[in-house]
Amino acid sequence: MLVHNENKEKILVLASGNAGKAREFAKLLEPFGYTVKLQKEFNVDSPEENGLSFVENALIKARYAAAQTGYPAIADDSGICVDALNGAPGIYSARFSGEHGDDKSNNEKLLALLKDVPLPKRTAFYFCALALVRTKDDPVPLIATGKWCGTVGFKEQGSGGFGYDPLFLVTERNCTVAQLPDQIKNLISHRARAMMKLKAMLHQNDL
Repeated sequence: MLVHNENKEKILVLASGNAGKAREFAKLLEPFGYTVKLQKEFNVDSPEENGLSFVENALIKARYAAAQTGYPAIADDSGICVDALNGAPGIYSARFSGEHGDDKSNNEKLLALLKDVPLPKRTAFYFCALALVRTKDDPVPLIATGKWCGTVGFKEQGSGGFGYDPLFLVTERNCTVAQLPDQIKNLISHRARAMMKLKAMLHQNDL
């Protein structure tokens, strides 16, 4: 079971310092009654993400947050995989340009690498791996993944979202992720798809 504090809150530590992700997780987990707290509220920094896959990195972050706080923790590792770049930037999406979390530089680098690639060959997908651990040594962590296919545009469009959202064209919506209302994004995104699977696991495990 998830650890409860004195006020009977169901505390779940989000192993991230990303404010955008924090807002999304708060909305997605609200129906479950969880109180999501960022790891920085416990003065916890991020561990080295030295996994070779999204799933490995999500587990590394979740286990570290659980170990440092004593609470169950949830982490995600997500990014964009571009077919014309053989899956890059992939797990290096957040630090594609060298500086972690520099959305502007990351987007500029991606556009530069794809400058001569025509639209039909600019296919890509967002991928999200979620990992939830009840303790740092949880032998059966809950793992869920989600995939969202689209295309990389030629310029940034929209002011919403974060990361590569201004470049990621959602084919069926004829707009970028950054142009989608939050309520729509939270229904169809890669993170939302992974969360739907995780929610089913939470129900099955009575968490």
